[in-house]
Amino acid sequence: MHPKTQRTNAGGDQGDPGAFDSWTALQKSTDRTRANLIADIVGHPQGAPSVKELDYMNPSLEGDAIRRHLSILQDVGVVEELVVEPGNRIRGYPYKFYRLSDEARELFDRNDLFPREAWQRQYARVQRTGEIKDLEEMPRPTAD
Repeated sequence: MHPKTQRTNAGGDQGDPGAFDSWTALQKSTDRTRANLIADIVGHPQGAPSVKELDYMNPSLEGDAIRRHLSILQDVGVVEELVVEPGNRIRGYPYKFYRLSDEARELFDRNDLFPREAWQRQYARVQRTGEIKDLEEMPRPTAD
């Protein structure tokens, strides 16, 4: 059973807010830091990590920097924010999770970028604390 969620997904910066611009998506996704975050999203066991999990996987980044990069990826439709509704949140646990949009996954597959299996193997090799393992096992919101 998954908690009820809201799904937020900003489209492009201009024009139709729901439009997915492949060129802009690729441009924003190939920045080294954002590419590392995308790889961690793809490699995550549930495909939707929280900022806390991304922070653990990227110790050189602060949470605010991660949020800023995720916001850029959301703005171009690469990443979707999945939010647990207020009545279903668990105190002390994350309520926002980030996953690739279907459009981004299709774009990356067409261009042989961020292959799931490879990044999942890489992610699994990282030694994780008990707290991070517990977070990984949390039920994630599902996209509508």
